Amino acid sequence: MNETAQGLRTTSVGSLPKPDYLLHARAQRARNEISQEELDELSRRATQEWIRFQEEIGVDIVVDGEMYRGDMVAYFAENLEGMGISGLVRSYGNRYYKKPIATGDIRRPAPITVDWWKFAQSLTEKPVKGMLTGPYTIADWSFDNHYGSRRDLVMALAEVVRQEAQDLEQAGAEYLQIDEPAVSTRLDELDLVIESMAVVTSGLRAHTITHMCYGRFEEVYPRLLDIPVDQIDLEMANSGLELLEKFGAHPFTKAIGFGVVDVHTHKIESVDEVKKNIRRALDYLRPDQVFIDPDCGLKTRTVDEAKAKLRTIQQARDEVRSELVRA
Repeated sequence: MNETAQGLRTTSVGSLPKPDYLLHARAQRARNEISQEELDELSRRATQEWIRFQEEIGVDIVVDGEMYRGDMVAYFAENLEGMGISGLVRSYGNRYYKKPIATGDIRRPAPITVDWWKFAQSLTEKPVKGMLTGPYTIADWSFDNHYGSRRDLVMALAEVVRQEAQDLEQAGAEYLQIDEPAVSTRLDELDLVIESMAVVTSGLRAHTITHMCYGRFEEVYPRLLDIPVDQIDLEMANSGLELLEKFGAHPFTKAIGFGVVDVHTHKIESVDEVKKNIRRALDYLRPDQVFIDPDCGLKTRTVDEAKAKLRTIQQARDEVRSELVRA
């Protein structure tokens, strides 16, 4: 492959839809009709199915799909000392989640995701991302009944997320993604995000990524580049690639997770549409900077929709890469 075509690696943001049998099993577990061990076995089955699919279509950097998790914040909070879980709280529309509560000094008594990551990595020769929820988002989506200071809560969480990141790296993870979707709604606290992320990523050798979902990031660009990670993953398709104009005035200096399909629509984009988005990225970015993926996690789509979108991304990338080789 010539140097011009290197890069354009494909991946996913993290979450993938759970198959029906796993959704059913999770509901059974909530009613104590099956054991945690039975649920875990079905989560492993679903993980294996998703990794096999990603390998079959040629994805470069694999995700486990987070089959063993429910809510991205509550999953971590319920595995930490000093955190409790409230009853259901409405987030938006008809979506509800159990909101964590800081009730004491926060500590991580044991690794949270490492065994699941090891299982996923054992299924493939391709790198599997380690997936963490960032300290700012955990704090922002939790009640604080202990620290009394927003910054103190975020920084306490940064320490335990750092410990988990270090354990994942020690286990062999080459890519570590720290999700911070809450940033998009509180851009005025970007300094706190930068400060806490510095704690999480300090000393790590793995390729670090943060994903921040949808937001008015043009308002804080290029300050966004000060977040201490190797890569920033951004939705681009849903916003019509508008942020690219900012890259023209001030070059994007990190690697980028470049969202090329909209995860909030049932429509399956055409290969030509996705190829157009990739080519637009290359007007402003080097191929080796660009990781091609969906705008966000695909867990809100059906299994068939998610697979169709990922196939389209992969085919579009393969065709663009072939065109670059011939150029």
